[in-house]
Amino acid sequence: MELKLFYRTQRELAADLNKLIDFYWEEKVNEPELIKGIKDLYENNNEKLLKGNQFTKIVQQHCGKRRLTVVEKILEIK
Repeated sequence: MELKLFYRTQRELAADLNKLIDFYWEEKVNEPELIKGIKDLYENNNEKLLKGNQFTKIVQQHCGKRRLTVVEKILEIK
């Protein structure tokens, strides 16, 4: 799966984050690819993903709790 390095909006970031996690759940992407993808998204777009120590409201609304739980565990947030 191809991911951009830099996203223009939080909505674009959330959409690709959803795709990546859904592909993992559908077994189209393996665990190392999922972990690398999420870490890359965070490193290059952390201001769009997190505000303070919480996910931004737009990301929360678009991704949902189940997906964000996966992201939290990979990034070791909280």
